[in-house]
Amino acid sequence: MLDSLIDLTGPLQPHGAWQSYRPLVAAVAIGFMLLEYGLARLALHDTHDAKETAASFGIAAGNALLRGMEAGLVALPFVIVYEYRAFDIPLNSVWAVLALLLGSEFFYYWHHRAAHRIRWLWATHAVHHTPSKLNYTAAIRLGWTGAISGNFLFFLPLVWIGFHPLAVLGMLAVNLGYQFFIHTQLAPDLGPLEWVLNTPRHHQVHHASNASCLDRNYGGILIIFDRMFGSFAEHPKDEPLRYGLVDPLNSNNPLRIAFHEWLRMARDVGQARSWRQRWRAMFGTP
Repeated sequence: MLDSLIDLTGPLQPHGAWQSYRPLVAAVAIGFMLLEYGLARLALHDTHDAKETAASFGIAAGNALLRGMEAGLVALPFVIVYEYRAFDIPLNSVWAVLALLLGSEFFYYWHHRAAHRIRWLWATHAVHHTPSKLNYTAAIRLGWTGAISGNFLFFLPLVWIGFHPLAVLGMLAVNLGYQFFIHTQLAPDLGPLEWVLNTPRHHQVHHASNASCLDRNYGGILIIFDRMFGSFAEHPKDEPLRYGLVDPLNSNNPLRIAFHEWLRMARDVGQARSWRQRWRAMFGTP
């Protein structure tokens, strides 16, 4: 699930370095989007919808504006926790980098799983699952309310253990970059790598609304924790995948896409007849 990463990596990266790379990152992403669209047209695959793509770019533009506004809210807990870290773990060896990679994957997995099972988190993450077409433009459709949901809290243990906040955010940025490339239908089976990596085929399952695919394949770069904790599902062999929410939103209005689940949750809380029902409406299963 990508929305937590964009919330984190924007505010805390060194401002000058990040600003200098942003045009290049944007150019590469748009280049791959255009390449994917051209290949899909040549192969006669129905992988894009113009209005849906425009809505995704509108949501991405909103995210770009909001990241600076919430920088302090996200940064402060990282700074405080790092002051009370248990160890100092510099990234001066391959083993330290691998430990950070596995640690960030572990906490990303549980954050992503929680975002599908706790409605308060789902209200932000649902935005990412609204597209009915899976392609690179869907990768940039990320919720605006990650800081409100508290996505960043899941990664504070890495800072407390002793990894520098910028190291943690840098690894999450790598995770984010990798995940961009698995949001496509134009990818072959990668053979033995499918056992270890989160591949386009695995992520197609994650975005599908078929009953056999719901709440599966939460990994970022790796798929090993899904295999370990029972949330892995193979790509169906004889079943076409349907993308989007189980209850389709049927809107290309960025504002409605960004806040639709929050509004539904507020309605359910307002209609609840007890505090227990209100709690379930906010923190129960979506």
